[in-house]
Amino acid sequence: MPRNKYVEIHTDKPTNQKQRDWPEYKTCKYTTEAIVTEGTEKGVLRTICASPECTIHHARKQKPATNAAFKAEQEKRRREEAIAQATGLRVLKATSDAVPVRLMKRDLLFVAERLAAALDERCLAVILRLHSIGKANGAGDTPAKLLASFLRKADESTIGRVLVAITVLQSAHSPNESAKALREAAEFYKVDVAAITAKVKEEFVAKEKAQVARKATEKVKPNQPRTTTAKKAKAA
Repeated sequence: MPRNKYVEIHTDKPTNQKQRDWPEYKTCKYTTEAIVTEGTEKGVLRTICASPECTIHHARKQKPATNAAFKAEQEKRRREEAIAQATGLRVLKATSDAVPVRLMKRDLLFVAERLAAALDERCLAVILRLHSIGKANGAGDTPAKLLASFLRKADESTIGRVLVAITVLQSAHSPNESAKALREAAEFYKVDVAAITAKVKEEFVAKEKAQVARKATEKVKPNQPRTTTAKKAKAA
């Protein structure tokens, strides 16, 4: 047996604390006796451990087994993930194939409710204001509940409009992206953005003029005379 295939165990006691930790001074269940067949010590009886399964004398040889087990576990995990991804893709395709050619109210409601659930408070407030749904009160009517209730009572066209609005809001994560998403939606649905912009500016100008006129009127308005009471003199 080559020298690198076994560990010779010393039968004498260790001389210091450091030697006590050496594998050569420890015994195991695989310990056996062997005869030297070559060299100057030919025929001498030695105590050895030649089992690669021994974790005391062949600890380094356990690493490949550990690595193999680790690789096997990784491969098992990758396989499970691949199966889960493939299964999810198949289920999603089967679900998509089950969608009718023309979306019915229940289909629109399914999509709208799940998209609405992912809206943040800002986007929820925009949708509520857009459809004049109202504001949440302290009686448990949160914005999310108000929108959910509104969607269940709405018709198909209204749900479709809410879906488009949610899509525009959800596709924007910054002011620049918000403007871009809104512009793309307007172009797709052929909305005259220039006309709307001009109308809004006109309304703001009219509102500002009205405010200036009201302040000017209040400024030049004469002060109200003080009320005085005069006693009539008695006739002589």
